[in-house]
Amino acid sequence: MVQMIHDMIKTIEHFAETQADFPVYDILGEVHTYGQLKVDSDSLAAHIDSLGLVEKSPVLVFGGQEYEILATFVALTKSGHAYIPVDQHSALDRIQAIMTVAQPSLIISIGEFPLEVDNVPILDVSQVSAIFEEKTPYEVTHSVKGDDNYYIIFTSGTTGLPKGVQISHDNLLSFTNWMISDDEFSVPERPQMLAQPPYSFDLSVMYWAPTLAMGGTLFALPKTVVNDFKKLFATINELPIQVWTSTPSFADMALLSNDFNSETLPQLTHFYFDGEELTVKTAQKLRQRFPKARIVNAYGPTEATVALSAVAITDEMLETCKRLPIGYTKDDSPTYVIDEEGHKLPNGEQGEIIIAGPAVSKGYLNNPEKTAEAFFQFEGLPAYHTGDLGSMTDEGLLLYGGRMDFQIKFNGYRIELEDVSQNLNKSQYVKSAVAVPRYNKDHKVQNLLAYIVLKEGVRDDFERDLDLTKAIKEDLKDIMMDYMMPSKFIYREDLPLTPNGKIDIKGLMSEVNK
Repeated sequence: MVQMIHDMIKTIEHFAETQADFPVYDILGEVHTYGQLKVDSDSLAAHIDSLGLVEKSPVLVFGGQEYEILATFVALTKSGHAYIPVDQHSALDRIQAIMTVAQPSLIISIGEFPLEVDNVPILDVSQVSAIFEEKTPYEVTHSVKGDDNYYIIFTSGTTGLPKGVQISHDNLLSFTNWMISDDEFSVPERPQMLAQPPYSFDLSVMYWAPTLAMGGTLFALPKTVVNDFKKLFATINELPIQVWTSTPSFADMALLSNDFNSETLPQLTHFYFDGEELTVKTAQKLRQRFPKARIVNAYGPTEATVALSAVAITDEMLETCKRLPIGYTKDDSPTYVIDEEGHKLPNGEQGEIIIAGPAVSKGYLNNPEKTAEAFFQFEGLPAYHTGDLGSMTDEGLLLYGGRMDFQIKFNGYRIELEDVSQNLNKSQYVKSAVAVPRYNKDHKVQNLLAYIVLKEGVRDDFERDLDLTKAIKEDLKDIMMDYMMPSKFIYREDLPLTPNGKIDIKGLMSEVNK
């Protein structure tokens, strides 16, 4: 039976006592133990206390996948401060926007902080390392508890100011205890997990929270390695990981290497996916390469603490489903499908997915307006509008129907942009594609555009774009309904991405509709 946790810090402290020499963090062979994590975070927590910051004020933590980042998070939790993780590869205007909204009381910068800041103290990496060396003992008396914010993650919205989602200690416990006890995940004992998604993306909580809760080890992949294919493949093949947590896109990248299979990585037995849709195609490829592995599809918004449902994908699903189910919902979080009037819909009918209960955030930091739009009370519980369409089966499986804001009416038909994109991706010529609507002045969809990145070498086989478009349309005529076929194809070398590495559909929509 898995031991449920009641306090994240007490749990980490417990492992520091019972397995002080066991690795907690391994970054490219540089190993840090639970004992070291305790000493370092104690020393930094004592230093943070000495700065006289406003009680419970948030602190911005800037960097990548370094060990110092994890130790800083633990130190801040001990000293009663929420942390705001910001990735060092973020655009300047995004960092500026986060600073404006969050008003942090301190910046701890493990990467080099790129903005001039006058009014907020900064601790850089050399100061943090020197504080670790001091080894100041610390008694935990005012750590983050209950409804206090544990972390604040800013969404990667492309329009307007980013929104800071406040996740409390209670929210985090609801997620972590479900994940470590849920049969769908079946997290191994003392899990050895890949730590690739950046800490500024809440998918990272899916690896660090269960690992620390169960006394396992995190194997960090810095972005410099991720961006260098050759290095990436060589590094992955050497990692003794059991559990892989990433977006499906990152798994697709790993699958480009023929060595990414169960022969090379016999200990890799679990794959956890969240953050974007896991397609049948990607899951099938993984199943071929890792026939015995457990492939878990999870779903949930940042606002409801990482994920609210999960399911282990079966062979039957891979054979029969057009779209994979997104999971059985967690027991403590009533999840419903509602209509436009806010009434619950019966099983099988499609509407908006809403989630209620202890995993729902208290709202967006310093943004009452946006909080009021998305958060509400439902049957006496805090609830959140996901903005996702879905339906529930009689077996209690949640099915995904796409984003509400990516659903359009065109020529009288209701069309899912994601469906169009998925179909375009099935062409032999297409590497990646996305469909974007162009609106007329009456806000009606005038036509549908496709942005296409071609597979290598395809361009050389066609003289004109027109011939290429003809060939793609011909390729898809049996798969795609006529009314879904975009009228204009735009060819690009690459597609813009959001800070979390998803295709920036909203950005392309605003480009098309300028």
